[in-house]
Amino acid sequence: MFWIGLFSAVRGGGSLRRAVVVLFHAATLLVVTVTTCAYQYFRETGTTLDYNIIALWMLKPREVVLVLGGSVPLSAWVLLFGVLFYGALGPGLLARVVEWWRGWAGRRSPAGTFKVLLCGSLGLWFLALGFGSLSLLVGSASAGASKSFARDPVVNVVLTGVEEATTEDVPVASVDLDTEQSDAPASLVASPETETRNIVLIHLESTRARSVTSYDESLATTPFLDELAGSGLLVERAYTPVPHTSKASVSVNCGIFPHLVQPTTESEPDGIPVPCLADLLQDRGYATVLFQSSTKDFENFEGLVKNFGYEEYYPLESMDTEGFERSNYFGYEDDIMLEPSEEWLREHRNEPFVAEYLTGTGHHDYQPPSRYGHRDFSEDELVNRYLNSIRYLDFFVKNLIDQYKGLGLYENTIFVIYGDHGEGFGEHGRFQHDDVVWEEGLRVPLIIHAPGWFGNGERVRGLSNHTDVLPTVLDMLGYEVKNGEYPGYSLLRPLPEDRALTFGCFHEEQCLARIEGSEKYIHHYGNQPDELFDLAQDPAEWRNLAAGERPEEINERREELLRWRSEVNAAYRRE
Repeated sequence: MFWIGLFSAVRGGGSLRRAVVVLFHAATLLVVTVTTCAYQYFRETGTTLDYNIIALWMLKPREVVLVLGGSVPLSAWVLLFGVLFYGALGPGLLARVVEWWRGWAGRRSPAGTFKVLLCGSLGLWFLALGFGSLSLLVGSASAGASKSFARDPVVNVVLTGVEEATTEDVPVASVDLDTEQSDAPASLVASPETETRNIVLIHLESTRARSVTSYDESLATTPFLDELAGSGLLVERAYTPVPHTSKASVSVNCGIFPHLVQPTTESEPDGIPVPCLADLLQDRGYATVLFQSSTKDFENFEGLVKNFGYEEYYPLESMDTEGFERSNYFGYEDDIMLEPSEEWLREHRNEPFVAEYLTGTGHHDYQPPSRYGHRDFSEDELVNRYLNSIRYLDFFVKNLIDQYKGLGLYENTIFVIYGDHGEGFGEHGRFQHDDVVWEEGLRVPLIIHAPGWFGNGERVRGLSNHTDVLPTVLDMLGYEVKNGEYPGYSLLRPLPEDRALTFGCFHEEQCLARIEGSEKYIHHYGNQPDELFDLAQDPAEWRNLAAGERPEEINERREELLRWRSEVNAAYRRE
């Protein structure tokens, strides 16, 4: 109606008429682009495209090119190009073709004009019908949702932008900063139990607990990890605070909650407010190194590694890719790290060290290498590719530990093997991991393997998260922390029975969650109804009990989560 009125107001020719025509086409192209991107984003993640997501990724053109080039099918590019081409030039070209075909050029009659308009209208009608069908697909998938899911994609981007511009942050001064984050500088103090052992962190990319054999015996994806767990420490209820690689890495390496904002501010200079594990042990004479089978540029992981305190860094760019296969759009299969690892270990075998191996094979878009063959785990092609990627990770861990055995380093090394986050495959309408705040996205494997330490295997049954890795490692080495306190607990000791875990999503103001005992509450910021589950009776989180709770109790849970988020973020703003 807006455009009809505008065209009616500028009848005839002239520059104003041409300006309106150009504006009309530009608006059409914008709407088509946003709608198509929103649809593809929804298909890939199960969440709506909003202003915050666009603003975040517009600042990272290199990463956008990697993701789009590797995960968007050619058919989607062809469709978008075709639609944009028609939106820009189609009506005029179609009119000229019809004129030429009918011999109307220069002598168009009212009837001829009507036929041209009819042909153009039919083309636009078919175009609208196609996009309408896509909209119906999205709508059916989001039944029962509200707010951003119910909005037109373009309207949602505009309104979330307005909300972002007009929403004021809660002043830090008005928040009770009763936070457990430590104040730098912390340091280590030796005790009579202190011993020297190598520390190896094996980061299993996008690995959820339910896809690992030790957590689901019906899946033969990771027999070697299961063997390690049988003689090690397995944490039955381990979680990631935020289901995103860079954020989870902060918790593992630094023992604190990550900054609960979208950008990876932790990779900026002085972006982490505490000394991390590599920093602490470097001061005690440890060499430190991190190997990564993916590019250093993605989310500026190079800056993150530097802030973790690692002295040496070997990302994909430093490795020879010949003979290795890609495993996703920004990395190669993880065996590519074995050769540089062996070279480094030979040089440092006579001194204690901290080494982290950041794998990538489990990451979307799930391209399991063929080196060890593939198995049929699922009839769902996407899930099957993912599970074969997890199976590959099991082979990598075995190869790596065999390397340590061959170099004589195995007996004196503590191996911490963990998933950084889980992965969703539509269990709750979402895919991948960033905002998957249900068990498939948050619950991860955590195994500590230390030769001669745990006998026939031990189990931790209490609630645990990534912040427990740092205090556990320091406890195993016999060190105490001076001038600082980290929020996690040593897994060698009984965990508090009343412990509660809190979680955030990667994208801001999308979701927060809390688990206490078997009760799990999820706050969705109004994008969909809040949820309350009894994990003991409903581990798949299918029955939302929130409607049966009193509104004031739900409000109390929500306020508690919002306060936690403010406290965590305040720790990153301190000077």
